[in-house]
Amino acid sequence: MTPPADQALVVIPCLNEKAHLEGVLAAMLADPHARHCRIVVCDGGSTDASRDIVARHPQVTLLDNPRRLQSAAVNLAAETFGDGCAWLIRVDAHADYPPAFLGRLIETAKATGAQSVVTSMTSRGVDCFQRAVAAAQNSKLGTGGSAHRSAGAGGWVDHGHHALFDMRAFRAVGGYNAAFTHNEDAELDVRLNASGARIWLAGDLPIGYYPRRTPGALFRQYINHGAGRARTVMLHRTRLKLRQWAPAMIAPAALAALLAPWFWPVALPAALWAGASLGYGLLLGLKARDPCACMAGVPAMIAHLGWSIGFWRQRLFGSASAP
Repeated sequence: MTPPADQALVVIPCLNEKAHLEGVLAAMLADPHARHCRIVVCDGGSTDASRDIVARHPQVTLLDNPRRLQSAAVNLAAETFGDGCAWLIRVDAHADYPPAFLGRLIETAKATGAQSVVTSMTSRGVDCFQRAVAAAQNSKLGTGGSAHRSAGAGGWVDHGHHALFDMRAFRAVGGYNAAFTHNEDAELDVRLNASGARIWLAGDLPIGYYPRRTPGALFRQYINHGAGRARTVMLHRTRLKLRQWAPAMIAPAALAALLAPWFWPVALPAALWAGASLGYGLLLGLKARDPCACMAGVPAMIAHLGWSIGFWRQRLFGSASAP
């Protein structure tokens, strides 16, 4: 049977998200299209108040996710509750959403004929370090000009921040690869593109994202991002884009700089990278008139180095099938 054209399954992967979960649920439930949706929080074993927050909303279903990963959460919800739904909508628990987000996503999918609708993303910070991270992530310094990091007109893309899938297209390619802890979105997009599905970037539906709040957490996140990208490259024999090659070369440059006491020119690439990052970050902060954003070069360098270490460690010593 063909599911109703407006029926959607909304999946919110969650693990200790008490800081933002209440606001996300309020935004989803206030959406006029929520009456056509089943909203599921797929929880990976939260030990904070996240599960209590869900319990306060009888309209929301709580589903246990024993594998804990976001990719596994979405797959499990789609398998459990996807029958009868035309659309699958993925919502992050640590983000802000524009009004009527659910309905506008579905209308965009109908108008374009896209099998996937992705959104642009704007990072937001609360404390000083997080504001510096956000400034970097909202610029070419942190993203290399990725399309979904720039709000604007819509268009066809090969990747973006996941929001909506045609349920049939999602199931046809097998959903997310649940072995991926990071980069599972880009890996799925490779398979969607290969299947002939089309991905539309809805530039008019930007979401707000809250980045990591400490240098250590940011570094670990980007190590995992780099490793995930390497696994995608190895699994599908894809090629890095220029904006991905640039950070990939940071770890080799940093290693070369260790030889500077014997031959100083080998330190030049690392010195140029550091100078360019810190200078670009200073300009971002001056433009925004935010002293914290002036330090955007520091988290950018942390992210670049972490991504590069994760990429090369996975590429040289890992495999496509294992983290």
